[in-house]
Amino acid sequence: MVGEVRTPGAMRGEDAPGQSPYQRLGQWMQDISGDQGVLKDVIREGAGELVVPDASVLVKYSGYLEHMDKPFDSNCFRKTPRLMKLGVDITLYGMELGLLSMRRGELARFLFKPPYAYGTLGCPPLIPPNSTVLFEIELIDFLDSAESDKFCALTAEQQDQFPLQKVLKVAATEREFGNYLFRQNRFYDAKVRYKRALLLLCQRSAPPEEQHLVEAAKLLVLLNLSFTYLKLEHPSRALHYGEQALIIDQKNAKALFRCGQACLLMTEYQKARDFLVRAQKEQPFNHDINNELKKLASHYRDYTEKEKEMCHRMFAPCDNGSAVGEK
Repeated sequence: MVGEVRTPGAMRGEDAPGQSPYQRLGQWMQDISGDQGVLKDVIREGAGELVVPDASVLVKYSGYLEHMDKPFDSNCFRKTPRLMKLGVDITLYGMELGLLSMRRGELARFLFKPPYAYGTLGCPPLIPPNSTVLFEIELIDFLDSAESDKFCALTAEQQDQFPLQKVLKVAATEREFGNYLFRQNRFYDAKVRYKRALLLLCQRSAPPEEQHLVEAAKLLVLLNLSFTYLKLEHPSRALHYGEQALIIDQKNAKALFRCGQACLLMTEYQKARDFLVRAQKEQPFNHDINNELKKLASHYRDYTEKEKEMCHRMFAPCDNGSAVGEK
């Protein structure tokens, strides 16, 4: 990300007499705090809504001290940045204000004066006292976790007072959280989020004309739970949620595939074959389904060969010439 813009060190030759590079830079930046304490320059525009207070954000950032080319703090080396909650994981006030001015996909440069950064004391030995710092921040995504957390804290009776669209939105947010955690291989945490979403949907009563919306949302969560339990190596639970998904959509290829995978892990080969053949019927050219059927055939062949070997040993003649069990 830093390579897309000029680093602070590259601006040293542009100083006006009596001005530092950051002072010169700040003259043409936007004041977003109202007191020149947080200044902003948009490098790449974002799209959609602004970040909401108490959101959880996915960002890449690098922080610079004046007259230094290398960042004193950066998370750009991480392959997958972690989700951070405003006011909890992000405690630098200037960064929080800056993020609240951003949209998804936006890349911006900020100057934070000491009151919005590390104050009069700094952060020894890395940050000197009264330091103005520059941060380059890319907002990859954000989730409105505040709304979801508050809603989930209500009783079922209180939740019923809200319109269905509110419940569907909160459930979708919980599922998005689960998806993010799943991508980070945090399968247990993802499972918790998916179950929160499922609970919201299961305890919500809807009029007949809107029930299909609830069922569609439940189907997505059930599929996620089935896959997550496969990753957690609990195939019986994966099968349970896959079968629940099939109650909603009996021809869902993904649900049939998950059930087949679960049965294969449990060595229930006939059930696995039944599920996978049904999945293949829905999606004949699906690479994953066809590979799983090949895998099943291989496992079953190994299983039958072991069974034959075991039977051979059981009934093979003993060294003294008598068959096992003749004594």
